[in-house]
Amino acid sequence: MSFEWPWQHSFPPFFTLQPNVDTRQKQLAAWCSLALTYCRHHKLYTLDVMEAQESPMFNNKKIERKLSMEAIQVVFEELRKKGNLEWLDKNKSRCLVMWRRPEEWGKLIYQWVSKNGMVNTVFTLYELSNGDDTEGEEFHGLEDWMLLRSLQALQAEGKAEIITMDDGKGVKFF
Repeated sequence: MSFEWPWQHSFPPFFTLQPNVDTRQKQLAAWCSLALTYCRHHKLYTLDVMEAQESPMFNNKKIERKLSMEAIQVVFEELRKKGNLEWLDKNKSRCLVMWRRPEEWGKLIYQWVSKNGMVNTVFTLYELSNGDDTEGEEFHGLEDWMLLRSLQALQAEGKAEIITMDDGKGVKFF
């Protein structure tokens, strides 16, 4: 399934931050939506800012337009404010992208556990994110850091307990 670009991505002014406050807010909302949708489609969880400028997300070669580094930083800062992005370093050169928040992932995982009658069952983190039973589920292939945060959110709700096992971490659902 190929990625469907929003109409703005073929509109040259979209690649220049607009000076009008209202227009800029709408533009940033569109960029944030595009970034999250693109990352979700391609299952991207980490981005390098320098590489991002050359990615199709911020660089439309058909119309020969790319978003400036400054503008990408503005978009990323907007995503950070919304809780969808975390910087991995002080230089703000790499970031974690959360196109779905940990609580949302936790809810999906718990729905799967409940639906399959796996409450009171212990899983390794590997089984949850890479096991045969979860093949075809949205959380299959979820990166470890996000899986752990999702399970921590469930633990805070009293729906799971993260346990340390001989070969790593596991989780028991309640």
